[in-house]
This record gives sequence, C-alpha cells and structure tokens, in this order.
Amino acid sequence: MIEQSTVGQLNLGVLVTSVMPTDPNQNMAVSLALASLAFLVTVLIGRPIVTLLRVKKAGKQIRKEGPASHIVKMGVPTMGGIMVSTTVVILTVVFNLAGRLSMLLPIGILLASAILGALDDRQSFVGAKQHGMSARRKILWQTGIAAVAGLILYLPDPYGLGLHHIYVPFRGSYSIGILYLPIAILTIIAMSNAVNITDGLDSLAGGLSAIAFVAYGVIAYQQGQVGVVTFSFTMVGSLLGFLWFNAHPAQVIMGDTGSLMLGATLAVSAFMTGQWLLLPVVGAVFVAEIVSVILQVSYFKWTGGKRIFKMTPLHHHFEEKEDGWSETQVTLRFWIVGMMFGLIGVAFALL
Repeated sequence: MIEQSTVGQLNLGVLVTSVMPTDPNQNMAVSLALASLAFLVTVLIGRPIVTLLRVKKAGKQIRKEGPASHIVKMGVPTMGGIMVSTTVVILTVVFNLAGRLSMLLPIGILLASAILGALDDRQSFVGAKQHGMSARRKILWQTGIAAVAGLILYLPDPYGLGLHHIYVPFRGSYSIGILYLPIAILTIIAMSNAVNITDGLDSLAGGLSAIAFVAYGVIAYQQGQVGVVTFSFTMVGSLLGFLWFNAHPAQVIMGDTGSLMLGATLAVSAFMTGQWLLLPVVGAVFVAEIVSVILQVSYFKWTGGKRIFKMTPLHHHFEEKEDGWSETQVTLRFWIVGMMFGLIGVAFALL
C-alpha cells in the first residue's frame, strides 16, 4: 500500500515497511551495512565473472579515432556491469523489497537497461563487424524503457507513485502536471547516455556514479525515504566492489551493460526523491561530458571541420592536450569535481 509522505513541500509516494527499523539512524545503519555487504558480494563474484568473460572472449573493441594510448585496452573484457546489477538486484530483493513495492521501479529499470547494454556490448566484441548497436535502435529501446519509468512515476496510486512536482531551491514546490512525464522520460534517456559517454577511462564512470548515488542517498535520508536510501547505498557498495577490478589498469570494463543501467537508475532515484532538478548539479561531470560531445559535433558541422576541443568526450580533451594529463590524473580530478558538485547538490536539497 502506498502512503503519501511529505518531503519538504513535496507529496511523494513512498512505501513504509514494518521490517526495517523505524528510527532514522537505525535505518541508515542498515543501509550502510548493506553497502558493505554489497561490496563484499561484488568482490566475491567479480573474479569468476571476469574469468568467464575472458573465456568467452568478451573483449572490447577500441575505436581507432580515440587516443592512441587506449589501444592497449583492446581485448580487455567488457560487460563488467553484470557484477553490479547482479549484486544490487539480489540484495534489494532480499533486504529492501518487503513492504516497499516502489523498489520494483528502480530494479526493473536497472534490469531492462542492463539487458539493453549487454545486447549492445555483444555487438562490440573484438572481431565483430560493428562497434555496437545502431544509435537509432538503441535510442528507441531507451525511449521505451524511460517511458515505462516515467508512467510509473507519474500515474497515481495504485498504478504508480503519483509524482508531478518540481522542487526549486529557495522557492519551494510546484505542480507541473502532465509536463512531468516528458521531462522524466527525456531526463532518464539523457542521463543514461551521459554516463555511457563518460565511461571511457578506467574507474571514471564507476567512481562518479558512486559519488552521485551517495548524494541522493543522503538526500533520501533527509526525506525519510528508507527504500531509496537503502537502494542508493547498495549501489554505492556494489560500485566500489566493481572498482576493485576496474582500477587502472582495468581487468574488466563496465561496458554499456553497466553505464546505461547506472545512468537510468540514477535518474529514477532522483525523481523518486523529488529533487530531480538537482540532477545536473549532482551529475555535473556527466552533463559536461555529454555537452562537450554535442558542442563538438555541432561546431564541427557549422564551421566545416573546426573543433572546440582536442577530442571528445571531455576526458579525452585533457588527455590530448600538449601537457596532457595521464588517465589516472583525469579520473581523480574528475572525481574531485564530482565530489564538490555532489556536496553542492546535497546543500541545495537541504534548503
């Protein structure tokens, strides 16, 4: 049964469970404990998954137009996102689903996006004739997945969560009616692709995603949304476990199996907290990455061949500069920026 809970000035649909502790501090303790468990489970299942991917020769093709230093990544196993999605689904079903049917939304979007990413990854293995699924086909599937998520977020109880507000820092909450639906759909698609584009350096997308989920976990905790808190920190723990294998030089690459799923579920989590307007702040690096590609392509076509950046996405620009940063420097500095914007996003959410 969906109960309405006031978050700031928002009326959000949240599920109340009798299984978890009612004290907020105890709820956070359980969520952090599950994050630790998620880390351990991911590390334990990670080695067999990496070995299996190697046996299956699930090596990633590297585009020739990318940085020359990345050629050494040719053949590194991809589809590593499987270890994240497997851990999160199992732990959420076991510990975070009883009495909280709303958690079926992020889990469903996670699975749908991961399957789409896996199908895309299979077409980009070393030796394949193409570098993945066509952009048109991928966006059509993403639109379908996002549309389902948007409808569940928007439709009233008992069909959905009945969300239709925008919360503006310093100003308050406003109902935007049916406009909420297309905004939710476009945001989920955009964030899914933004994380996908960011996944170009070892540990970059995984680390930034963990930071973003921490931010929304804290926001959800402040609102008393136990399910979203627990889901967010389960994602964080699993991502940290994935980074154990994805640390430079990576033993496994996340692939679209992970990146599409992370972006979509991050957006869904943001909409469930009502603080989706802060998503471009919390995910500022993701936004910068996808905007850099849009600007580069548009300027290239407009000027007949000129470029704004040395190479896009943005992380490649910093690699290709005359005093180019190393891959590790780019990753760590982008993490630092991501942490700062995550803190800013949480601060705005508390206003």
